[in-house]
Amino acid sequence: MNMRINAGYIITDSIHVGEMEFVLGVHSTAANQFVTWACKGGNDYFWGHYHSDLLTATKDLLERATQELDFCMSRDEKAQSPQKEPEEPCL
Repeated sequence: MNMRINAGYIITDSIHVGEMEFVLGVHSTAANQFVTWACKGGNDYFWGHYHSDLLTATKDLLERATQELDFCMSRDEKAQSPQKEPEEPCL
């Protein structure tokens, strides 16, 4: 697998959820050495969250992936639930 780099940050970790990917990048000389991005298509990085330590960045990566997973599961549950008849209004 090829090494991915974005804005000088080496992508070291990634989590795929549905069509979204979340990545963690490391830059040895940046003020904030760690970043997490949302990513589409393997090279469209956006919504960067910058961090000064690896543990905080790792936690952010996991939280972002979990939020996306929760969203996907909620969307799937709504799509699978039977449509209810509108309730009669209370008089």
